[in-house]
Amino acid sequence: MRRVVMLVDNAVEGDSRVQKAARSAADAGWHVTLIGCAHVDAERRWRLGDAEVRVLPLAAVAASGRDAGSCDGSGLRGVSGLRGVSGLRARLVARGGLPLRAARLARRPVEHAEVRFWRARLRDGAWRRLEPGLWDYERVAGPVVDDLRPDLIHAHDFRMLGVAARAVDRARAAGRDVKLVWDAHEWLPGARPRRDNARWLPAHLGYVREYVGHADAVVTVSDTLADLLVRDHALPERPTVILNAPIAATTETSAPDLRKRCGLPPDTPLLVYSGAMAVQRGVDTVVEALPLLPGVHLALVVADPAAAYVRQVVARAARHGVGDRVHVLPYVPHRQLVAFLATADIGLIPLHHWPNHEIALITKFFEYAHARLPIVVSDVRTMAETVRATGQGEVFRARDAADLARAVRAVLADPARYRAGYEGPDSPLPGWTWEAQAERLDALYRRLLTPAPNFPT
Repeated sequence: MRRVVMLVDNAVEGDSRVQKAARSAADAGWHVTLIGCAHVDAERRWRLGDAEVRVLPLAAVAASGRDAGSCDGSGLRGVSGLRGVSGLRARLVARGGLPLRAARLARRPVEHAEVRFWRARLRDGAWRRLEPGLWDYERVAGPVVDDLRPDLIHAHDFRMLGVAARAVDRARAAGRDVKLVWDAHEWLPGARPRRDNARWLPAHLGYVREYVGHADAVVTVSDTLADLLVRDHALPERPTVILNAPIAATTETSAPDLRKRCGLPPDTPLLVYSGAMAVQRGVDTVVEALPLLPGVHLALVVADPAAAYVRQVVARAARHGVGDRVHVLPYVPHRQLVAFLATADIGLIPLHHWPNHEIALITKFFEYAHARLPIVVSDVRTMAETVRATGQGEVFRARDAADLARAVRAVLADPARYRAGYEGPDSPLPGWTWEAQAERLDALYRRLLTPAPNFPT
């Protein structure tokens, strides 16, 4: 049995794409080990079907200052005044003489100078100085990958690409032919930086450019992103598109009922938002629309109902006088999610305009669709175009609460019209399943690991 190692830079549990990929590959006969790297107290192990999961603990940030975004300043002495400005800023902050926002503004010239200096000196390798915390993933996962001796490494998202590439290089130096698949979950140039500093994005862009050429194949989440990756990296082959679609056939015998969890009768209009919560996700717009939608309730299905931003949204709802109509619930296992959502009336995707929001059908889009929910989506390009083409929902202007309320009223007035988009011979649902995506992934693995025939010369 050929061994596949999957790598991801999180604790696995909240990443349905990664879980589905590991489990379906194991179901197809591959010996799968899924390795996550996260800030956990100790290594965690469990199984997803026949796939083994190991979550490795990332070390705490060293007191010496070698944090995930630090730059030690060595080599910067030739940049006039840079070290002096940085030191002054540090002294002001330490003495409480510089408020946090002012401190962030004060550090920007220094950070931009750091980026210019190290990119001029190390080009794409500048990430080693600008984002040295990337080495933590190598230090933690690299030896484990080597011990597993995989035939193929599947690197999810951008941080694990370098870890996988270096493991492949070590294996090939030892005489083993290992293949590398890079799974690009998002378009990195269009991503929101994970931290508020000027180093983060250029460092990670250089990191990806350094290692993308090591990949034997690339997979990604949409046709639009596949085209962008070909353009950005001059890929010799167009990436295989593996949609973030849900599992159609589930082994779960029962699932909880969203409406019952909210304590609502069948005739109460219920909107649902399921997924990550952040300002750019647009949930504030929904809250602002609720006063325009008397009697309509909103369910928020989130990873952590007690998270600070979730509490802010609930407080905003209370200020608008609709707090009693907002219900916050925790995630359910992804194999139960479609059935869980199905008792709502509308699935919401109120995203703000942001490059990565424009280019793909996101996971919740497919989950709502398989729950047969009409979808109300902001006018982000790909999802808006799809909804208009299929007739499965309504589109509103992003960040416009009145227009969102208009779209909700239209759907509630004739829900059968929108649900009809999922029925009949032209239904998109058969192609929007993880089972269909898993077949593509399995075919890719087999193509990469099938020896080429030796023709006589």
